[in-house]
Amino acid sequence: MGPERIPERGSGRDRAGGRTERAGGRERAGGRDRSAPRTRLDQPLDQPRVRRPRLLPEYDPEAFGRLSERIARFLGTGRFIVWMTVAIITWLTWNVAMPDRLRFDPYPFIFLTLMLSLQASYAAPLILLAQNRQDDRDRVNLEQDRAQNERSIADTEYLTREIAALRMGLGEVATRDWIRSELEDLVRELEERGSVLPPSAAQGRDEGDR
Repeated sequence: MGPERIPERGSGRDRAGGRTERAGGRERAGGRDRSAPRTRLDQPLDQPRVRRPRLLPEYDPEAFGRLSERIARFLGTGRFIVWMTVAIITWLTWNVAMPDRLRFDPYPFIFLTLMLSLQASYAAPLILLAQNRQDDRDRVNLEQDRAQNERSIADTEYLTREIAALRMGLGEVATRDWIRSELEDLVRELEERGSVLPPSAAQGRDEGDR
């Protein structure tokens, strides 16, 4: 007889515990763990999402883009240059000709330089934003024109094939001139056959017909 196997201690408990852990793992894998925090995908779809507070102010990008285009369009006109020139001349004249107690920006006009720098720092991004919006519109228009050209080319090719098929079909149709020429040839052939037959045969054929 062979040596008897001695059962290991705690093997039954270990196996049972392993099965329990594996079953629990399958349950956690198949279902949702209640102890885990809810993610964005776990939120019900029939309820609105809770908006988180933001530190930055919210704004409408489309409205801001339209405003930037208006400003950029105004900055590129002669009216803006005229008004800006008048404002600078008035500023300089006031701070040079007026008494000292009324001058708010004496020479070397530091406040004027600061205002012009501030205007330039805001004007450049607004102009770039307006240009980007115009580039987007141009890109969309270009794609639409390309699609329209492709459709026009496809329609032209289709019409060309149809016209070629009609021309080939008309080439096989009997025209009036062709029928007339065939009839003339047939009449000429009948006349030739009648001139070949002798008069007696032609007369006998007539009497038999009577």
